[in-house]
Amino acid sequence: QVQLVESGGGLVQAGGSLRLACVPSGGTFNNYAMGWFRQAPGKQHREFVAASIPTAGATFYGDFVKGRFTISRDNDNNTAYLQMNNLEPEDTAVYQCNLGNGVAMATIGKGYWGQGTQVTVSS
Repeated sequence: QVQLVESGGGLVQAGGSLRLACVPSGGTFNNYAMGWFRQAPGKQHREFVAASIPTAGATFYGDFVKGRFTISRDNDNNTAYLQMNNLEPEDTAVYQCNLGNGVAMATIGKGYWGQGTQVTVSS
């Protein structure tokens, strides 16, 4: 059974940084698409943050990221990271890791989800 465990959330002041980690278990997923989504307080839907597509050597980001976040993969440790810099109060949300059910970008948002980790940015 596939499970995703996130870590690295917390409380940070505006302008600060956090690094989120996501470790999938139940298999080896080095070539699978992986991404991050977030859901802010009071918002009904998740928002796409970033995706890593190893088979294409590509990464994708939501428009709001504007160069502040970086998604990366550590295949030796089967881990995906989201480095978040210059955080703003508007980034406050529950961040969830997503493992696509395949290798393509089209699988992002499908597949498996972690439980989420809270990121709170104070002004």
